[in-house]
Amino acid sequence: MKKSYTFDDVALVPQFNNIPSRIEPSLETWLTKNLKVHMPIVCANMDTTISPELAEILLAEGSFPIFHRFTPFEDQLAWVKKYKEKTFISCGLQKIDETKKLLDAGALGVCIDIAHGHSDRMLKFIHELKTSHPNKDIIAGNVCTPIACHDLILAGADAVKVGIGPGAACTTRMVTGFGVPQFTAIESCAKITQRLRVPLIADGGIRNSRDVVLALAAGASTVMIGKLFALTKESAAPKRNNGLEAKFRGQASEDFQTCFYGGLKPKTVAEGVDFWAPVTSTAKEFLESLYGGLRSALTYGGARSIKELQRKAEFTEVTASYIMESKPRSS
Repeated sequence: MKKSYTFDDVALVPQFNNIPSRIEPSLETWLTKNLKVHMPIVCANMDTTISPELAEILLAEGSFPIFHRFTPFEDQLAWVKKYKEKTFISCGLQKIDETKKLLDAGALGVCIDIAHGHSDRMLKFIHELKTSHPNKDIIAGNVCTPIACHDLILAGADAVKVGIGPGAACTTRMVTGFGVPQFTAIESCAKITQRLRVPLIADGGIRNSRDVVLALAAGASTVMIGKLFALTKESAAPKRNNGLEAKFRGQASEDFQTCFYGGLKPKTVAEGVDFWAPVTSTAKEFLESLYGGLRSALTYGGARSIKELQRKAEFTEVTASYIMESKPRSS
């Protein structure tokens, strides 16, 4: 039986540093094998995260918004026309004709977004879209095994989204028993994605800049974040108490399914939750805090880029005592 690790089970060993300033390292990376971005942070394509206001901020920061798939076609079409050649849409495995129309209207690419992405239907869907729209980028997920990444890439995916169950509002692992701890999922999948020269998007489990650094060092090109974006002022999350609290929910939660489908689908159970939490900051402030942590981390790793961080990364296994020792203590 293979041993697997969460972010809390590992730490990075500092490397020799010859970088004179923390502002020198570059945060540029690849979102897909064809698209470079200026930051390794991606806002999750969820209904309580991405909004037009947040999209504008992401574009200004040199990234691309990915709009969620649970939106009426006309609304998605309006987004595509507004952000022509600068935005991604999302879809499931139904309504491929609508997806093609949105790509024809000018969407940069599509994120095919299903809970268990390693499936025969997914492979056929990718192949059909890549055949009809060879110049459009396809992000496919979610998966958590090397063989799944291999199969999605061979079908035509230009980036693979890795993460089954680590999200803050996800209960898939508790309901089904399936899922690989996120650090190991990234580290094992990256061996394949890097060999095939296709970026890996680490999706889920991010709580702070430390987790972002570990995900990138393990082999992710970008990191997708949901809850932390939902808790910014510009997110699409419903707000209450004069905007001091925001509601975040999983797409498989009963709350979401009731809004979208009118209730749980027959013979299914919810695999997510919803909750209210304090709004933390503006999106710009949130991103700046991550940038600061990332640039500092790159100097500890003796790296001027994310690729160099990955080449030099040396991990050590830690216990729960490491986390306790690492936190501030007043007594």
